[in-house]
Amino acid sequence: MDRPMSRNLLYPVLGALLIAVGALGYWAYDRQNRSGVDITVGGRGISVETR
Repeated sequence: MDRPMSRNLLYPVLGALLIAVGALGYWAYDRQNRSGVDITVGGRGISVETR
């Protein structure tokens, strides 16, 4: 006999999911709109680019 998930557990799980989605969205937005300088050191030497 399957018992449905109680609301006492459902609300915290949904809350945690909403917080995770919000944090991921903020991280992606912040990463996309960063400005500054990119410094890369590789086989071709040092590269400095503005974002």
